[in-house]
Amino acid sequence: MVIMEGKGRLDGVDLRELVSTVPTPFYAYSASAIRHRVGALQTALGGMNARICYAVKANGNLAVLRLMAGLGIGADIVSAGEMHRALHAGIPAGNIVFSGVGKTADEMAQALAAGVWRFNIESRDELHTLQTVAAEQDVVALAAVRINPDVDAGTHAKISTGKAENKFGVTMDEARDWFSQSDAFPNVRLDGLHVHIGSQILTLQPFRLAMQQVAAFAAQLAASGHPINSIDVGGGLGVRYRHGHDVPVCVNEYAAMLRATFADFDGTIVLEPGRYLVAEAGVLITRVVRIKAGASREFLVVDAAMNDLQRPALYDAWHEIIPLHDRGGGDVRYDVVGPVCETGDTFAVQRSMPRCQAGDLLLIANAGAYGASMSSNYNSRPLTAELMLDRGRHAVVRRRQSFEEMVAGESLAAEWLTA
Repeated sequence: MVIMEGKGRLDGVDLRELVSTVPTPFYAYSASAIRHRVGALQTALGGMNARICYAVKANGNLAVLRLMAGLGIGADIVSAGEMHRALHAGIPAGNIVFSGVGKTADEMAQALAAGVWRFNIESRDELHTLQTVAAEQDVVALAAVRINPDVDAGTHAKISTGKAENKFGVTMDEARDWFSQSDAFPNVRLDGLHVHIGSQILTLQPFRLAMQQVAAFAAQLAASGHPINSIDVGGGLGVRYRHGHDVPVCVNEYAAMLRATFADFDGTIVLEPGRYLVAEAGVLITRVVRIKAGASREFLVVDAAMNDLQRPALYDAWHEIIPLHDRGGGDVRYDVVGPVCETGDTFAVQRSMPRCQAGDLLLIANAGAYGASMSSNYNSRPLTAELMLDRGRHAVVRRRQSFEEMVAGESLAAEWLTA
């Protein structure tokens, strides 16, 4: 829920005035909206032994992470780089969970040295690697086994993670085998379970099915002498990208489901929300470059591109696109496209909106998650600026990348070496 106050105002700031000092395209995030969403989740979980660890991959800007730290939120990371971001922003290592299928031994060593709280383990090889690395440091790593419950989350195939054909997690039979052999891993304490079935989930039933399986499995493990101290229920709560189409799960109903499902569990429930906390707090501001009349349609060419916001090209994702001008003239159907040399560089197809002209500003809504964090330099386009807005104030929290910064790690082949 973006804190909009009339057309072009976000969290007390007139976005149209910002373009005089910040060139388009740029991202703007509402600190008030993030606080509101975090507060709603914390309130819904009231009375539970629950820990919220924000999924850094959704938006890893240091200012966003610092805001999370100040609200008592931990971090769910999937790389050593995300760990360093979280630590740099002030999130304590003891409130960081390390997830992901491809953790390297070096990343594990960095995480153990930093003192992260626990690891979510996704394969037998990873378990063996963590044992080796932890033994080298003479420490005991806390770990949870990620379960794949083979539940269809009813979301886009590319963000579904809990079905048998997905790369994530292991079967309960395999997990049970790990627990039975836990004595072979003296430097890894298997005392947790983890499940995450996908992202942008808009119905409660897939969550309920997955959680019921995990709760029953935790009880079975405890009965066989393997007590479970934490259950990580992942993230996945969807948001409203398209009005009149997306109906998100009520956070209070979600929390009530968790409370009922884990009523007999006395350990810690861990949540890993990402999109839910930041998506609707962010917008991408772009400017119309020109209108191109095609043989069968009109193309609205803007200065933002798929390298700035990949979701439409990657997932066919819908984002509301709102012109920030008040000119009349009736609605027109446009294909909204960027300047990148790919047909996939398309934000919307045959979208109806007020007539535009070159120079007009557009707001691409709900872009606070998986926007800037997935951006690239494709077509040698600089990374966009990012701004934090807060009750009438704004701060540039990442300046627009310069050409020199873009090529800083490159060099000419002046010195040749042999292996």
